[in-house]
Amino acid sequence: MSIKLHGYWRSSASYRVRIALNLKGIAYEYVPVHLVKDGGEQHQARYQGLNPSELVPTLVDEDEDIILNQSLAIIEYVDEKYPSAVKLLPEHKLQRARVRALAQDIAADIQPLANLRVLQYLESHYQVDADGKAEWSRHWIEKGFAGIEKRLQTTAGKYCFGFDLSLADVCLVPQIYNALRFGVDMASFPLIQRIHENCNKLPEFVAAKPENQPDAQ
Repeated sequence: MSIKLHGYWRSSASYRVRIALNLKGIAYEYVPVHLVKDGGEQHQARYQGLNPSELVPTLVDEDEDIILNQSLAIIEYVDEKYPSAVKLLPEHKLQRARVRALAQDIAADIQPLANLRVLQYLESHYQVDADGKAEWSRHWIEKGFAGIEKRLQTTAGKYCFGFDLSLADVCLVPQIYNALRFGVDMASFPLIQRIHENCNKLPEFVAAKPENQPDAQ
């Protein structure tokens, strides 16, 4: 296989890319990068050579001799390289911009605030305990979800934008995994919950779940 995905089972950014690769029908080799073991394998020289940011995921396309980081960039790359499969970004420029905006609401505004390195910093520099870190994460997820729930009132069908899967759904489902992990009450977000349930009826989403990865702990 020419495509390798370096990721971590519980990383929502890695989760996004797994969903996208599955929807595209792309065979790939999954290379686990444990973010906690031995101080974090992402900090080791072997991985730094691939991704100096020391974050996951990283995609390697050996056919093209390309190394890419940042989940949204990776997903757009595979969406363009394999156009015959499910299109994750619409053709119309305005609709495409709206899909990207919702995806970035998640990937740029919500998820980074509960990223592992942020939570580790809260613990090491401010002595925030496990309950405090969970409360911090819930606060930012709930605040972000409140805005997304309102946006979905005018766009949602079976999925975030009508009845076609998009990059927005690919980003939303992993963020819901994080929300449940930190104890967010999803009853407050019925549209988000409905989309989550619809997506997880699809085998491509099921196969991408964290608990179904070879490095799941």
